[in-house]
Amino acid sequence: MRCVRSVCWATVDSGQRIVHALKYEGWWRVADGAAARMARLDWPVDVEEERAALIPVPLAASRQRQRGYNQSECLARALAPWWNVPVRTDVLLRSRSTETQTRLTPEERVRNVHGAFTAMPAARAVLRGTHVVLVDDVVTTAATLNACAAVLHDAGARIVSYLTFGRAPAIGDRV
Repeated sequence: MRCVRSVCWATVDSGQRIVHALKYEGWWRVADGAAARMARLDWPVDVEEERAALIPVPLAASRQRQRGYNQSECLARALAPWWNVPVRTDVLLRSRSTETQTRLTPEERVRNVHGAFTAMPAARAVLRGTHVVLVDDVVTTAATLNACAAVLHDAGARIVSYLTFGRAPAIGDRV
């Protein structure tokens, strides 16, 4: 992992409301405004020059059917034109459903997502030697992002950076 960026705290005021609307209330269009803010975040020069693709964290098929969309993919697709990089949904797959992470401890979150992601057949050819940006709506402990990054790295990605709209505070953070 090279770099991590988030727009806002996802536990206070509008940040929390935006994430909740995107994730649970069917307001997928809020991804456009969220992505505009994500596009303006500062990144180290090497990340800006090397980022080759945006990879949204995949949802389990059952959750995507229930929601009707993947909120991380909505964010990635809205961000792609700002950065002029492609969105790749053909490299990472959620191979099994997991329980929601919202009420789990950090250790339970790691166990919950362990082995939940796999590389798709196209991954090795697409990822070999690249720097990719993994996109999700919120980061809390980074268990999901880390599980995805490990799969991407094993499939050939040289560097993985993380980008989320919201960040939930960890123990010791001051919001």
